[in-house]
Amino acid sequence: MEVQVLRLGERLEEAHAAVILLHGRGASAADILMAGEPLIEPGFAFIAPNAPKGAWYPLPFTAPLEDNEPWLTYALDTVGQLLVDVERYVPAERIVLLGFSQGACLAVEFAARHARRYGGVIGWAGGLIGPDGHPRDDNGSLEGTPVVLGCAEQDPYIPAYRVRETAEILTRLGATVDLQLYPDLGHEVNADELERARGLLAGVALPH
Repeated sequence: MEVQVLRLGERLEEAHAAVILLHGRGASAADILMAGEPLIEPGFAFIAPNAPKGAWYPLPFTAPLEDNEPWLTYALDTVGQLLVDVERYVPAERIVLLGFSQGACLAVEFAARHARRYGGVIGWAGGLIGPDGHPRDDNGSLEGTPVVLGCAEQDPYIPAYRVRETAEILTRLGATVDLQLYPDLGHEVNADELERARGLLAGVALPH
């Protein structure tokens, strides 16, 4: 099944860096691009795939992994193929994975399963996928990849302890994690999260 991809910002052939944006359940590529518009800066290509029927996988991210198959594998493969396409023009250390809600879960899960140096990972209201206590056998190193995680302390879909656990696991994999939980936030993105994301992208834009 071919995935529709929407784009903003620079053409990949002319981009200095790229951001792959992954939308949440019931949303679309257009929605996540709209959420990411405040982050658009010269030199960046923004690429957002559309999940089939508006969801990357059918059940909550805390469900047994096998219950979200084959959709989860398809979603992870979609991100992997996008990375291959983007890396024809932009190296991985200048590519940022950004997601909200289900898309954030997908972004951090992909980074953990395919650990290497990325430009960054931004997870708004999401965590690593799988049931509580699921053992992880991730290999490789994120080699100092900056990771920005943000979520409400009382998010109706994403338990705060799962976001903290995600931060711990990504740190063990070699990421530099900036985690912030907000006491008065719903299932949404606030101004502080956008500002922290801008800071990460500013670092990607610096000469290496």
